[in-house]
Amino acid sequence: MSQPAPERMGVAELGRALASRRLSSVELTKHLLARITAHHELGCFLHVDEAAALQAAAAADARRARGETSALLGVPVAHKDIFVTADAPTTAGSRMLAGYRSPFDATVVARLRDAGMVSLGKLNCDEFAMGSANENSAYFAARNPWDRSRVPGGSSGGSAAAVSARLVPAATGTDTGGSIRQPASFSGVSGIKPTYGVCSRYGMIAFASSLDQAGVLARSAEDCALLLGAMSGFDARDATSAERPPQDYAASMQAARPGASATRPLSGLRIGVPREFFPPTLGHDVQGAVRAALAELEKLGATLVDVSLPRTELSIPVYYIIAPAEASSNLSRFDGVRYGHRAKNFTDLLDMYRKTRAEGFGAEVKRRIMIGTYVLSHGYYDAYYLQAQKLRRMIADDFQRCFRDCDMLAGPVAPSVAWRLGEQGDDPVKAYLADIFTLPASLAGLPGMSVPAGRGEHGMPVGLQLIGNYFDETRLLHTAHALQQATDWHLAVPPGV
Repeated sequence: MSQPAPERMGVAELGRALASRRLSSVELTKHLLARITAHHELGCFLHVDEAAALQAAAAADARRARGETSALLGVPVAHKDIFVTADAPTTAGSRMLAGYRSPFDATVVARLRDAGMVSLGKLNCDEFAMGSANENSAYFAARNPWDRSRVPGGSSGGSAAAVSARLVPAATGTDTGGSIRQPASFSGVSGIKPTYGVCSRYGMIAFASSLDQAGVLARSAEDCALLLGAMSGFDARDATSAERPPQDYAASMQAARPGASATRPLSGLRIGVPREFFPPTLGHDVQGAVRAALAELEKLGATLVDVSLPRTELSIPVYYIIAPAEASSNLSRFDGVRYGHRAKNFTDLLDMYRKTRAEGFGAEVKRRIMIGTYVLSHGYYDAYYLQAQKLRRMIADDFQRCFRDCDMLAGPVAPSVAWRLGEQGDDPVKAYLADIFTLPASLAGLPGMSVPAGRGEHGMPVGLQLIGNYFDETRLLHTAHALQQATDWHLAVPPGV
């Protein structure tokens, strides 16, 4: 049987092809670099360094020749432009950091490089990861490969679009309020946000420090598991890093559940379905696709359990108080003094601050900084920020009550399929409301995953969201893998790519 075209192969399959010498990393890298050039109109990449990529590919081939056998050795990857890199510019999608080069690599970048992965470049994203459509990038909007008139989701829109368009087999992303799961859903790929603290935030440009978490977007759960295993683990340079031993997610994901069979691999698994995740405002097409995916999980042996997350709606105001508050603090460092953009014409230091930040930040970033500064100011801190933190704890407690009755939760990722470019540009609150199903897990610090679950209106992809308890990534990946072994939704390819 002939080998599929390289771009049609996922991480695991490419690893096997490289190990058997059916393909070299240099050949694969050249092929994907040509595809990136051919599909530049998608706006996935902010920076590509062909020479560096080919050099890394040649080094990977040399390591293979010496007998190394890592599953990721020689496999290409690309990084969301939130992760700092020493050999490529890092802009966070903002003019504030145009041309900035870090003196070091983010831990996530370094670990995947050490595993032998070949970086093809830096991927487009909403400015400082603030957005749900990738339209807040200061450079250009990324486009959805399924329909170029639609958004790929955000803020990891470039990552999702690049994987969906078969420009790269996997990409890193970050998820603060849904920025891996939502673009994965909109673009028809798999994406996982692990438990807060599983992946190091060292070298990840901060938006909201108590919420930001690195993760993976790839074709399948198996591919996500391979990358997550390499990039996760304790990092002493990150004070929020969880002190846990390394995890082989790919191997543990494949392990059979006790009492399960080949035809019913999810036997004994209890999946909670929050009734608040199916409101009247949920798109009928999304509901139909998600219900069909839930039915498939039942066929595989899982039992569906009705549960409640009563504070789901409150997650929106809670998130949009806490996240902007942390952003206003984190982004105060961008003042034109030490690095990044500096206004050319100013009269004094205060004028330089004002003009630098006015010129360097986009409208959405300014909006969130002002909201955050307001809720942290004297007289409003107790009324808004402290109350939001109390509700955050209540939201986390709601999840724990659910986990007494079930092993994980499942439901939609977003209320609709991807919307058209510019459709929500004049109404940011409408975009905020679209995060209603991803925000609760982020506020609680829980792992979440989006798995392709068919198509909705206009043939656009729909994702099934799986939410687990703390450090239960293996169960999420196992469930997603079982679903993907029984269905072919994750294998669908956008037209024209």
